[in-house]
Amino acid sequence: MDLHLNGKVVLVTGGTDGLGAALASRLVEEGARVAVCGRDAGRLAATEQRLHDAGGDALAVQADVTSPADLERFVDAAVARWGRLDGLVNNAGKSAAGRVDQVSDDVWVDDLNLKVLAAVRCIRLALPHLILAGGGAIVNVLAVGAKAPGAGSLPTTASRAAGLAITKAASKDLGGYGIRVNAVLVGLVESGQWQRRADAAGQSEEEFYRRILENTSIPLGRVGRAEEFADLAAYLLSDRSSFVTGSAINLDGGSSPVL
Repeated sequence: MDLHLNGKVVLVTGGTDGLGAALASRLVEEGARVAVCGRDAGRLAATEQRLHDAGGDALAVQADVTSPADLERFVDAAVARWGRLDGLVNNAGKSAAGRVDQVSDDVWVDDLNLKVLAAVRCIRLALPHLILAGGGAIVNVLAVGAKAPGAGSLPTTASRAAGLAITKAASKDLGGYGIRVNAVLVGLVESGQWQRRADAAGQSEEEFYRRILENTSIPLGRVGRAEEFADLAAYLLSDRSSFVTGSAINLDGGSSPVL
């Protein structure tokens, strides 16, 4: 299926490994021009080289999404290079989970800055360029815990629930400009942060995921693949989903107890 992404310009935060890197690769396969940002210079250089080797037109910008100045520089660099903006993926984030009585104010503030304020700032910065392009699409990458938070899951589930509210409200605020806003809620899907946790635990990725699966009920009985996330997100960025907005789609193998 042709996703009609050829020549489109898409920003992906947290695009240097895991889900973001898989999506960037998928987008360049479709002919999109992709700008990714991240903090690690080595991963940025490797990602940009990989996308170029695949024949993609790509830009990698070192930026911390919790820094308003860095985000402005990221958006400006993409627009300066390609002269337009058609899509935004708010993907940057990491898990932070603890009991309500054990999470400090500093952890709450850091999580809200990373997952809530950064996404809002990105949308605000991207909006004038999306309007000039005649519309576009925004995808917020969240977690299934946003809909069904479990014990010991704060502050991540609260931040991700805020992401749901932002998705629905923004879809209504921006629909008149032809801008669609949707969310992908991931469950247990391969990602860079899980790989790093496996490394820290001295385990292979296979062993790490196997142990998690032993304590997790996933009807499909396996871990999701980053490429499966990339396919769904690319669809939501494309004109093939032109009547889909304000939606939050679970990508979790059926593990969430709610739709």
